[in-house]
Amino acid sequence: MRNRYVVLVFIILLFSACGNPSKQKQAETSATVENPQAVSEAKFPFPEIPTMLTQPDERKAYLMAHYWDNFNFADTALVNNRNVSEQGAANYLAILADGTLTEEQVKGSLDGFCKGMEVQEHARKVFLQMMEDYLYNPNSPYHNEALYALFLERMLKSEYVDEARKSSLKFSLDLISRNCPGKRATDFVYFLPDGSKRSLAQTRAKNNRLLLVFYDPECPSCHETMLEMVADGLLAEAVKAGKLTILAVYTEGNQEVWKRTLSDLPQGWTVGSDHETVKQGALYDLKAMPSLYLLDGSKKVLLKDAPYAKIREEIAAL
Repeated sequence: MRNRYVVLVFIILLFSACGNPSKQKQAETSATVENPQAVSEAKFPFPEIPTMLTQPDERKAYLMAHYWDNFNFADTALVNNRNVSEQGAANYLAILADGTLTEEQVKGSLDGFCKGMEVQEHARKVFLQMMEDYLYNPNSPYHNEALYALFLERMLKSEYVDEARKSSLKFSLDLISRNCPGKRATDFVYFLPDGSKRSLAQTRAKNNRLLLVFYDPECPSCHETMLEMVADGLLAEAVKAGKLTILAVYTEGNQEVWKRTLSDLPQGWTVGSDHETVKQGALYDLKAMPSLYLLDGSKKVLLKDAPYAKIREEIAAL
């Protein structure tokens, strides 16, 4: 909430004033009265937007093209000051991902950011991790794989990133590029409790909908979501009414654990074990478990690695 408030105040100050110094000063004074702490903590060195740029879209374009111009990436103390560097990055990502910039503007802005950051070893390390935490972590409010992919593509071109780190970045980019909405989900083989073998492609999707659940019963962070799904009357009724098929796939290697916990899942679900095929082949991005994919009957991805709340909205509409 704090981040969103700062972004809101920041946008108002930059774009509503439209280059009028007196109005901008008035807005700043008003913001200070309403929340002096929020303003006093906003110490990121934002660029000064030329007064001749009066239209909001022009001012925004200039801001994003020059956002990092005054930030000293060589200053390790500044980089380590998260009230400045991380808050500045949070505001940056919020504006960059709001959908009002063209792809070329986004790429150009990211290029400017990377040019300043990549040459400094400490800054490069900090901001590479920060971008991963903000854009790639599914629990982040800034989670945006498309934007992270653009960032990765730019950093893979950097002459300052060593080959080992590039290999890691390339691996993440490859995972992001797989099983995207609109694409056919990667096929794999799984085994049913009776030992019979089946593939995802062979799995029937009732009512042209299949909920693919990758899970691990020994994963502490999985339990809350899995318990919510198991206890959800809406989901149970949808399965019972034939509105969708649920395929839950155990992705780890301990078959004793899998068989011992089979009874924890509803009888209406199809439950299988892939014998670690998905994980070892990096066929799907399993960075957070359970990992949920909503597919249609042809196994085209409708929702990728989505939170259960979003899946539930789609099920309620069936």
